[in-house]
Amino acid sequence: MRSIKKKEILPLIICLLIPLLAGVIGSFFTTPEIGVWYSSLVKPSFTPPSWVFGPVWAFLYFLMGLALFLIWQSRQKKNKKVALIMFFLQLAFNVFWSFLFFHSHLLLWSLLEILVLLNLIALTINSFGKISPKAAWLLLPYWAWVVFATFLNYGIWHLNW
Repeated sequence: MRSIKKKEILPLIICLLIPLLAGVIGSFFTTPEIGVWYSSLVKPSFTPPSWVFGPVWAFLYFLMGLALFLIWQSRQKKNKKVALIMFFLQLAFNVFWSFLFFHSHLLLWSLLEILVLLNLIALTINSFGKISPKAAWLLLPYWAWVVFATFLNYGIWHLNW
């Protein structure tokens, strides 16, 4: 594995901060009042404890930032624009899900939105893979977690409609 050059440190930091910033924006929709609403919902038996979500998302945002850095730094021009558009589009849908689910309490709409998000993540992985297989692999845990979150979203919607 190659070492990071001094001139790459700032781009790396920016790439790491972009998904973390999305996470911070999404967290604005999870206020203490929302915690009361969320805790009042009937949840599936496979729902993790609330404290699990923060560390998991922090780790996933970190991996997303590393993947973004690999694409951003790639010298390959072909497919790069599409890959970056896909990344930012899926990131916007990631934030929008928090708005629909936590802020607006729209369980069915958040379920439909997360299905779109899953497809956008898959398309992002595919587009990243054309440029950097490592970047694509870094996004697989994110995709897997969102698969799990989709089942969780479905379960919560089904149990509370």
